[in-house]
Amino acid sequence: MNWTPITFEELKIEISNGEHKMDQNLLDFWNKIKTVPKKWSEAEYGDEGNGFWVVAKFKNLVVYYNDIEEGFNISEFKYEGEIQEYGAEQDELNFAIYKLVELKNYLFLS
Repeated sequence: MNWTPITFEELKIEISNGEHKMDQNLLDFWNKIKTVPKKWSEAEYGDEGNGFWVVAKFKNLVVYYNDIEEGFNISEFKYEGEIQEYGAEQDELNFAIYKLVELKNYLFLS
């Protein structure tokens, strides 16, 4: 694979771009679940880049940036620091957070 992992500075730009596209309700939810970005491992494709940047946690779900696919994804986790499954979405942050809100509403999660 000929790819270079995203830097923390580049990730901050991606996050900022997504925040600017959120309406107030989405931004309020984002502000409740966001976390300081931290690399989490992922067994299938995460080794080469030392994991993927997790940017938010809600219940047993994380939002992370897949820098191979260049987009944000949602995955379950069982153990802190380990993304359970690889996602290949190429979503901007605002769309990934919208998907999470829809999932939350569908499953009636608080």
